[in-house]
Amino acid sequence: MTTLHRGRIFHVAGAPSVHDAADHLAHYPDGGLAVDADGTITWCGHWADRPAEFADAVVEEHVGCYLLPGFVDTHMHFPQVDCGDSYGGGQLLEWLTHCIFPSEAKLADEAYARGAAREWVNRMVTAGTTTGLIFGSQFPSAQDALFEEARERGIRIIAGRTIQTVGPDAAIPLMTSEERAIDLVRDEIERWHPSDVTDRAASLQMVAVAPRFSLSVTPTTLAALGELYDEYRGRGVYFTSHLNENNRPGTGEIDLVKKQYSVRSYLDTYDGRFLPGSAVGGASLLGRRSVLAHAVHCQDAELARMAETGTSIAHCPVSQLFLGSGTMPWSRTVASGVNVAIGSDFSAGDEWFIPSVLNACFKVHISEPDDAGLSLHPAVLLFLGTLAGARALDLEDRIGNFDVGKDADFVVVDPSRWDHYSNTLTRGSRPTDPMAARDALLFTSLMAMREITLVRTYVRGRRLVSRHADD
Repeated sequence: MTTLHRGRIFHVAGAPSVHDAADHLAHYPDGGLAVDADGTITWCGHWADRPAEFADAVVEEHVGCYLLPGFVDTHMHFPQVDCGDSYGGGQLLEWLTHCIFPSEAKLADEAYARGAAREWVNRMVTAGTTTGLIFGSQFPSAQDALFEEARERGIRIIAGRTIQTVGPDAAIPLMTSEERAIDLVRDEIERWHPSDVTDRAASLQMVAVAPRFSLSVTPTTLAALGELYDEYRGRGVYFTSHLNENNRPGTGEIDLVKKQYSVRSYLDTYDGRFLPGSAVGGASLLGRRSVLAHAVHCQDAELARMAETGTSIAHCPVSQLFLGSGTMPWSRTVASGVNVAIGSDFSAGDEWFIPSVLNACFKVHISEPDDAGLSLHPAVLLFLGTLAGARALDLEDRIGNFDVGKDADFVVVDPSRWDHYSNTLTRGSRPTDPMAARDALLFTSLMAMREITLVRTYVRGRRLVSRHADD
């Protein structure tokens, strides 16, 4: 049986680049979204134009509501579920030492980890994050809890245990030997990643190889990870890590990576060039299912190499504000051709709700200094939080917009849940030109939206719900 969902629809249709997202913005003020029994989209358009074949369809009336594609978050940290807004007394490395390593160690307790997994999925559901690329726990039982909870609840995740083989004393509870690290990643892939392309098309849970960052591993670890990734790349396994986040001179992440590895660029360490002088020491970890978070302080050559290999950037503006990391230069980054998607980076980012992250994204880029500042088009913002994320995760054929044949991952936003939002949308001034009015409405709807207004989350046409601890 087909279900027709009726409401105001916005999505970025087709397969545009970020540069022409505005030309692909679709808006149906009174729209319909047809979803078949398998959770596949079979039609999207103006309600008045719905095909006769849907005359007997079940109708879900979302009166006064907005229907948007499910949000895709390309950078999250599961073991940090309970440590948002933690004060570390400094920037990235101090925050990791004083706040994050102790918090992540708590997931060694299986009962705590199961509660954390339930809370994590609840937050994804209530935030409308239908797909997340997640740094997981170092503890296998915690990772099993996350995957089991996601499978039972029907939410789409790509997760990988956070790999750490070296680090400060505070990270010792999270560290393993290099040999053990590879064994644990292999075990996780065999346990939770689809076994072939056919299974991958049906699966909602997949695995990523996820070293925390280059300072948390050694050349030996990177060489072994490259061999492992080459072995599993054909099965669609992902790679994710951090890149060029903090550039405090001398003691920041970037300078320390270059000093530790004696390389010309941070990216070289992930590109198999992790030996002194950026000599090749192993296989590259870059590629179409590789996502590197932040990329705030990249060299032009690094951006070009990411674009060449199909590697994507998870842009995390809220996190970059929270840790004082700076602002990813928008125009220079997208001009390189690299795909940029949005990431919350919870818990360094203290927002779960992707529209709130997009709100920050608009503000930081309009505030870039001198001629670099620009006003991002609202279609670009929507693109970043939906279709660009699907592209980064090599899932563009399945999610990201409402094109026919894709999975029906979507959210329902009800402005009546918050008077301020509803009044802003209905009473605010709009341009008289229809296209400009459309763009202005989308801008306000994204920028002013808050989690309280998101009332339903669907994955493959199935409505997801939060669960209490005793459910």
